[in-house]
Amino acid sequence: MGYSMTLRGKTATFPDLKTLLAKASPLRAADELAGIAAESEEERAMAQYALAEVPLQRFLDEPLISPEADEVTRLILERHDPAAFAPIATLRVGEFREWLLREGDADRLRSIAPGVSPEMAAAVSKIMRNQDLIAVARRCRVVTRFRNTIGLPGRLSTRLQPNHPTDDPRGIAASTLDGLLYGAGDAVIGINPATDNLDQVHTLLSLLDDLIQRHDIPTQCCVLCHVTTTMELIRRGSPVDLVFQSIAGTEAANQSFGVDLGMLREARDMARAQNRGTVGDHVMYFETGQGSALSANAHHGVDAQTCEARAYAVAREFEPLLVNTVVGFIGPEYLYDGKQITRAGLEDHFCGKLLGLPMGCDVCYTNHAEADQNDMDTLLTLLGVAGCTYVMGIPGADDIMLAYQSTSFHDALYLREVLGLRPAPEFEEWLNRMGIFNGRNALADSCRQVPLLSDFAGLGEGAA
Repeated sequence: MGYSMTLRGKTATFPDLKTLLAKASPLRAADELAGIAAESEEERAMAQYALAEVPLQRFLDEPLISPEADEVTRLILERHDPAAFAPIATLRVGEFREWLLREGDADRLRSIAPGVSPEMAAAVSKIMRNQDLIAVARRCRVVTRFRNTIGLPGRLSTRLQPNHPTDDPRGIAASTLDGLLYGAGDAVIGINPATDNLDQVHTLLSLLDDLIQRHDIPTQCCVLCHVTTTMELIRRGSPVDLVFQSIAGTEAANQSFGVDLGMLREARDMARAQNRGTVGDHVMYFETGQGSALSANAHHGVDAQTCEARAYAVAREFEPLLVNTVVGFIGPEYLYDGKQITRAGLEDHFCGKLLGLPMGCDVCYTNHAEADQNDMDTLLTLLGVAGCTYVMGIPGADDIMLAYQSTSFHDALYLREVLGLRPAPEFEEWLNRMGIFNGRNALADSCRQVPLLSDFAGLGEGAA
């Protein structure tokens, strides 16, 4: 079935839904690299007009990737909830945009989430302005729990990311202390390891678990190694809180990561069986990013943003504690400059929240992108207004292991201050009890009397 649109005497024809979605996407380098982007702004506008007329039901009737060839497509179709879809089932994409802006309060958005497919979310985002994406995402509330409660209204959590280029436990301990003293770490204390070596990952997990248990910190830790490494560590009795994995929106792209849905189910069940959570059992942590399927030559001709939304269907299946798009990490070949990174971050956050995910964002860029920290300040602020669940906290906003630029502990404090946001409630109470916060959602005047300072002097020494 083809799609066409005539404007000012000119007609554009799009042979299928996959092509229409790609041509309607706001400009980004990934789609240009794949050879599927609109050839002009005029063609893009005509595609967006045509997309607005497509019934939502069409995305169920015309899968972009054959279910016979792709388990992610099968998952999307099998998990679609007709009852949740019913209130919007007769709408076209343009009407869905209007419904979201007019009718979409928190309860209604929550109720339709199981009936919204990733392709529907991607489609409507393509005809929305940035302010539309912010306005709707802000009303989507997704609450998850493990050792604290993440995603409540008026709250902004942070991942404390104490990476080190050699996995030096002392360096990681120092960065962790730095972050805790700035009120970071309620989403997770999460390390990207320099190696997937089992013994080294066990050392880092033990370091973080010792810190959390010794100081009764209501948070969770994670070493972001491959899921199979984490599963083996669980078998060996390592203190695993969360299972991490990078995921993508096609079966072939996930295979390039060395995972499939069955493996992720097994890992989730193993982690839940440990019963390490105190207030909930959301044990999965997923990261995504536009362009990952294209990098693996596994995009099936689907545009980068729609592939990204399909990754959220994978995440949704496993009831994760945390999901975040590492929005500018892959590089300018996929998101060329600050404008493209900003748009992608808002799209990803909107689509994830609309689908019912606890969506965070690594507001970041690589050093060879046409972007700088001012661009990140802008996106960080926009995401804060949009109700982003959590952001990253990295010493100086400079990840010395992964060699990219993100957001700092200070940036999270800025966002909380200007928007009146607070950490997760259990973590906030701990910050006040420890003397890090002053009881008024602000840093104490002095941290010299904070009890954990004395313990950190030797932390990591035995593992060095």
